[in-house]
Amino acid sequence: MEITFAPELCRLIPQFKIGFITYKNIEVGQSPQMVKGRLQLFQESIYFDLEDKSVTEYEGIKEWRQIFKTAGKDPNRYRHSAEALYRRIKKQNYLQPVNSSIDINNFFSLEYQIPIGVYDADKLSGNLTIRLGKEGEEYNGLNGRPNSLANLIISEDAAGPFGSPFVDSERTAVTEQTKNAVQIIYLRPSLEMEKAEKMVESLMNMYSQVHGGEGTFKVIGC
Repeated sequence: MEITFAPELCRLIPQFKIGFITYKNIEVGQSPQMVKGRLQLFQESIYFDLEDKSVTEYEGIKEWRQIFKTAGKDPNRYRHSAEALYRRIKKQNYLQPVNSSIDINNFFSLEYQIPIGVYDADKLSGNLTIRLGKEGEEYNGLNGRPNSLANLIISEDAAGPFGSPFVDSERTAVTEQTKNAVQIIYLRPSLEMEKAEKMVESLMNMYSQVHGGEGTFKVIGC
């Protein structure tokens, strides 16, 4: 499975880059206590930090808000997924454990202040493209409703769009039946390639430690 960027996206955001991880033969289930505990403690730490700080002061949150704006999506109306998590924590509406895959995704999204998507690879077909959504495009999201994809950065396979830094689709959701997965890490464009590779590798290692199987990663830029 290959992943490429549409030329218009690179024209708009020349430093755009992602981490792309593929996992095989994994076992998704309830998170181990270590993951649950770290996620809870980290959220409490962020909550206390937010008593003296606005969500939009975090560098990663700020940079991804600017990307949405550059793409033509109002970041005040459409908040990228990492910002949405931080705003939940600010209200003390802490994330509850869902499954090991989603919990680790959320932990790293909070840690690095960036959107991260994880998808069931067996629900994807063909190669993947990241591009800008067009008027009239939509999918049913994990937020339980249809979502307009116009001017959003989206990922698509042969069957159509399935993911974005705003909200992912129901179609490719990871469940406890998932055996193979792909992860897209929407890196900060300002992040140096060497640091980006270390970050993506550390995410892959923690995910593999919990889920078993084999993982391979790469960082792709415009």
